[in-house]
Amino acid sequence: MTDTKFGPNGWTPERLGDLKGKTYLITGANAGAGFQAARILLSKGARVVMLNRSAEKSQAAVADLKTEFGTDADVSFIRMDLASLASVRAAAAETLRSVSRIDALICNAAIAQVPTQKLTEDGFESQLGTNHYGHFLLCGMLFDRIEESTGRIVVVASLGYNMGIKTIQFDDMNWDKNYSANPVYSQSKLAQMMFAYELQDRIASTGKGVEVYVCHPGSSATSLISTSGNWLTKLLFRLMTLTPMVQSAEKGAYPEVMCATENGLEQRALYGPTGRMEFVGPVGRGTLNPHAYDKPVMERLWTASEKATGFDWAF
Repeated sequence: MTDTKFGPNGWTPERLGDLKGKTYLITGANAGAGFQAARILLSKGARVVMLNRSAEKSQAAVADLKTEFGTDADVSFIRMDLASLASVRAAAAETLRSVSRIDALICNAAIAQVPTQKLTEDGFESQLGTNHYGHFLLCGMLFDRIEESTGRIVVVASLGYNMGIKTIQFDDMNWDKNYSANPVYSQSKLAQMMFAYELQDRIASTGKGVEVYVCHPGSSATSLISTSGNWLTKLLFRLMTLTPMVQSAEKGAYPEVMCATENGLEQRALYGPTGRMEFVGPVGRGTLNPHAYDKPVMERLWTASEKATGFDWAF
């Protein structure tokens, strides 16, 4: 699918103006596309707050960014483990104490292709718990602060939503009976998308002033697979990185930066590369398949997510 809205080269950071006075929160920003998004935003004068699990890696990332952009670069981190609802609550509380405005919350962090079933400390399958429930709670706790700035929520999804069973396995969301790394990852990313599209609907019905966008990085050379995938998945992806079917982490960051900053985007859409198989190429509006916004499933997932996280959005 070709999107010509931004010309033949698609959206690039050259479209960005001065972002001084703007504040962007990015989960999982100490490496990969999240780190590159932080770089791009800082280069335009924005404030960036990273929400990361590892304090050591976060300190190193902050140091690298200050080396590149100067000691006055406004970048910091708050420790948060998306796999722990207690950690998410603590990080959200610290954010509300220390961050007075949020122009966009970019839900970038994820784990992928976990080889064998693992559970979070709250008892959720790890990919669903980390990728979906953690972000669901974080967005809910920060929503009012985001609305105060007429800000945005950006959900970084994956083309993996088109794989697996293409719905939510409500009768066994932890996949106790049929765990398999790829379908479970696919369900977690589909859940993130369904959350975003259902949130759009709920915002529209209440007149709240927050925009919600969904994007994906395409096939980008990040540490996502090497961090949590099995050996075969890691090997196959390593081989793919030697082909034109994988792009740089920096280009993988373009869709999330675009969704955090660009005006005139459509909400019921999926933004990302529009080239070969939508893995790589110019960034724009891609293909969104209807199973991602199946309304009865979205509503059921929302109810299940509120129950699982113990958080009532109270629109």
